[in-house]
Amino acid sequence: MGEYVIKLPDVGEGVAEAELVEWQVKVGDLVREDAVLAAVMTDKATVEIPSPVDGEILWLGAEIGDTVAIGSPIVRLKVAGEGNVSAGEALADVTAEGTEDARARPSSGLESSSLNLAPSSSGSSRGSAVPHGYDATSSERSEDPRDEPEDDGVRSRVSSAPRPEGEKPLASPAIRLRAKEAGVDLRQVAGTGPAGRIQHEDIEAFLARGPQLAKVSGLARNEAVEDIKIIGLRRKIAEKMALAKSRIPHITYVEEIDVTALEDLRAALNKEKRGGAERAKLTLLPFLMRAIVRAIADQPNLNALFDDEAGIIHQHGGVHIGIAAQTPSGLVVPVVKHAEARDIWDCGAEVVRLAEAAKSGTATRDELSGSTITITSLGAMGGVATTPVINHPEVAIVGVNKMMVRPVWDGTQFIPRKMMNLSSSFDHRVIDGWDAAVFIQRIKTLLETPALIFVE
Repeated sequence: MGEYVIKLPDVGEGVAEAELVEWQVKVGDLVREDAVLAAVMTDKATVEIPSPVDGEILWLGAEIGDTVAIGSPIVRLKVAGEGNVSAGEALADVTAEGTEDARARPSSGLESSSLNLAPSSSGSSRGSAVPHGYDATSSERSEDPRDEPEDDGVRSRVSSAPRPEGEKPLASPAIRLRAKEAGVDLRQVAGTGPAGRIQHEDIEAFLARGPQLAKVSGLARNEAVEDIKIIGLRRKIAEKMALAKSRIPHITYVEEIDVTALEDLRAALNKEKRGGAERAKLTLLPFLMRAIVRAIADQPNLNALFDDEAGIIHQHGGVHIGIAAQTPSGLVVPVVKHAEARDIWDCGAEVVRLAEAAKSGTATRDELSGSTITITSLGAMGGVATTPVINHPEVAIVGVNKMMVRPVWDGTQFIPRKMMNLSSSFDHRVIDGWDAAVFIQRIKTLLETPALIFVE
């Protein structure tokens, strides 16, 4: 039998490290060649790591959420034959990786020890071969409070329920006097003595944890705290938002749009069966996309990426519109490339296709990158107004708010009209407020008189 070490492969595009977002195996598992072992995420895409050989998992070199350098050992297998390294080489390789990468990722308890090469006795540690409470750099027990045995007396008292309403607490006169002086309601103190008798240490435990709210009609305080590690796509979203807000001075402009005529036109086009072909129903987005294309023709500086480090604005001819889409994994932005070359129906079909790919997780790296301006919409939950965050390094984002029927004065009377707000943000370093207003007013005109969208 031999050992086979799998290292994180080069995932392309000059990426030097990747975040581990999923393990498909655990220590002790038997895997076949080409079986997926793990998934890592870069700034561009999520990449699956397959096994090049059959074998048994001996060691996993990172925990979910860790950042791993390209070329670092991530899995060690026991295989038939000689494998690709000797046991000594595997130890040296893994130990060196732990030393080099210690600054780059949170401690996983797997560094700098030969103990991390031994498989877990239970096989259920999900990649960590070092038992809890053991410091991999020392032969002594760690001081992690999670590993200390529970104090059955104190902890059981803290977690036990208060005495049922109406039941008289059992306590000596001395206990009752102490409770009265301390302002403690003995009905809320759990007794640990015989038959639930309240003792001095029960009073002390109650005072130590502070006053508790009594149950009223089944209601009780919930003081549970759950720690959720930010990993994968959620971490990328957080980093992207922090980058945009820290480097881009936003200006947000909100304008009200009368979309009554547009909605009438959209309904008519959706009823039309051109050539007997089935087409996806048009939403508001394709019309807005074509309006943005028309408005950009007058103001091409809105269709740009700003490299603030180099002090260069990359103004694009092609209009590549990102459509912010909510998926089960989080917010992604698939991109409709060259919207200037697409008609209403083509824009609508591409939006549907990309949305389905994003939600199913099959969107490619190319489909999720390359936007020059973005549309964001919360659909029916869009609210009255929002303050969209620009998709860095773009300079503009157009936000769609909820459509509502409102009474509008036409000069003689109030009439019902379908109204909607556009909330749009701009990079104030390169887009002046006046230019932002001109851009949105042009879109407003096109949407309120939708026939103009089709006039070249």
